[in-house]
Amino acid sequence: MGMPDRKLPLLTPETEAFWTGGQHGSLMIQRCTSCGLYQHPPLPICSACRTETVLPSAVSGRARIKTFTVNYQAWVPGLDEKFVFAAVELEEQAELYVFTNILAPPDQVRSGLQVKVCFEHHEDVWLPMFELAGGIDAS
Repeated sequence: MGMPDRKLPLLTPETEAFWTGGQHGSLMIQRCTSCGLYQHPPLPICSACRTETVLPSAVSGRARIKTFTVNYQAWVPGLDEKFVFAAVELEEQAELYVFTNILAPPDQVRSGLQVKVCFEHHEDVWLPMFELAGGIDAS
């Protein structure tokens, strides 16, 4: 069975790097070149220092599951009825979250589990997904 059809995001100047970074194996998160703050979703200015010097920056792709839910509804043909939708906190900065799917059986997913990014390619988009990396971070 192939990958399910998915509604793909619209690429904008602010979001294009996030949605296409997987082509090179990189999770791209916007970062301020003045104060160093990462921010997601991307904005035209830094939410901390208000400068316009924000650029996409490759991050490690390592995170931990902060919270999650299990979906039981088949929204589109070919999409498994049960899947995990989660907020993962990237290791680069506290409270830097990406909302994503966890590619693991729902009964194996717990808050605090370490995950790593992987990408699902559709047309000109590489959707960042996460898979279990092993280990629990209870912090």
